[in-house]
Parts: sequence; structure tokens; C-alpha cells
Amino acid sequence: MTGIARALRALAAAGAALLAVTAAAPVAAARPEPKAPPEFVDLRSVDPTIITEMRYTTAHNFMGEPVDGYRQPVCILTRPAALALRTAQRSLLRQGYSLKVYDCYRPQRAVDHFVRWAKDLDDQSMKDEFYPQVDKTRLFEDGYIAEKSGHSRGGTVDLTLVKLPASPTRPYEPGEELAPCYAPRDERFPDNSVDMGTGYDCFDTLSHTDDPRVQGVQRANRQFLKSTLSAAGFVNLAEEWWHFTYRPEVFPDTYFDFPVARRSVAGH
Repeated sequence: MTGIARALRALAAAGAALLAVTAAAPVAAARPEPKAPPEFVDLRSVDPTIITEMRYTTAHNFMGEPVDGYRQPVCILTRPAALALRTAQRSLLRQGYSLKVYDCYRPQRAVDHFVRWAKDLDDQSMKDEFYPQVDKTRLFEDGYIAEKSGHSRGGTVDLTLVKLPASPTRPYEPGEELAPCYAPRDERFPDNSVDMGTGYDCFDTLSHTDDPRVQGVQRANRQFLKSTLSAAGFVNLAEEWWHFTYRPEVFPDTYFDFPVARRSVAGH
């Protein structure tokens, strides 16, 4: 056998051995999505009468696109927070009102999405509605965007009141003309909630729960929501009339990242 023939045979043997090893190697398993601890539940399993309008699964939010981690329009909360909302809802139903939730548990990946968006100063597609008077360079400094959110701990909820019987809210059409979130109710984006003086997620000091410029029916509606939820164990964030946290929190120091999806709480 010539030297060339021996070299070719050696190369062929080496190639065959490599193919055998590759075929025998196990295929890497897909990384499983994290699931919620058993303390988390789908709000509908606790009280199906509470209206759900999960804004971050849609393009109708301050970023103008669905938010990372929001797979399905489901409100996930810790069980004590969900039970407390049920208590508040029972009181409201007797008075002809219902709660409507906009956001509940929020995964850390969604908060990270907010942060990336806030740093992209070229993307201001939703400014005319959600932050018409705030320069985007100030969103962190003014506290509208942060790198951590209490929502990620599972006991915080964004919500409003709806007078019954509830009319449906029309869907947002991407690209439609925007109106300021603090405009008079008949001029801003329609919502079947009572008039709170601003829309949800309005980046403006008029969203402060006790802003003195908000008077009359709008102020009364805010106080009605606040007093009802306070009686059920929730604490309002003074800068946002819609933002409430149930106390004591089940996970006061933990920020979760499982997706907003029914499978995250399946079997709970």
C-alpha cells in the first residue's frame, strides 16, 4: 500500500469515527419555561366576575407593541391578593360596579422590555397619548420607568371601576390618531370604565391619586376605588390612581420571570 493510500484510509476511518460520535451524542433539551410557585393563581379561578383587559398583551400601551412575556390575557396574582380582590368585588357588585384589571403579575422580562424601550429615544410612536408632556429622556428620573417592579412579586395590580352593565371597549387600531391620556373623557381613547380624569398608564402628574386639579366626579371615583380596595387590604401608590399592592406580600423580596400564560399556573 502506498503512503497516499494509507493516508486516505486513515482519513476515512477518522471521519467515520467522528460521525459515529456525533450520532451518539444526546440532543440538547429545550430549556423549559419557568412556572409559577403554587402560591400564584389565575384570578378567574378565584373570581370570574372581575373584568379583564390585559393591556400589555396588545399594542395599546405606551410602547405600541405587545410586551415580552405576556403570552395570554390572563391576570395572575398571589392567592391572598386574588382573594382580597374577590372581597372588594363582592362589595362593588352590590353597588352596581365591577373591578376591571389592566395588569397583574408582570415578569421581569417585561420590565426589561420597558427599560430597553425607554432608552431608545427614537421610538416615540405612542407619545401623543401616554406621555405628551414628558420628555422621554426623563422617564427614569421622573420614576415612570424602573428596572424593578412590584408587579413582578405577584401582589400588585393595576385596575379601575366599571359601572354595570358593562359596555365593551373597542379594540385599538395600530396607527390610529392618538389623543392625550388626560384629555376630556369624550376625546381620549374610549374605555368602559368610570371617568378617573386620565386614562390608564398616563405618564403625567394628573395621574397622582390626590392631585388637587382632579375634582368633582373624577375625584370621587378615585376615592371610591381607593377606599374599596383599602378596606380589602390594598395600599395605593400615590403617583398612580390605578396601582394597588396587597399587604403583607407573600414574596416581598422576589422578582419572578415566568410568562403570563395559563400554563404557568396550571393545576394551582
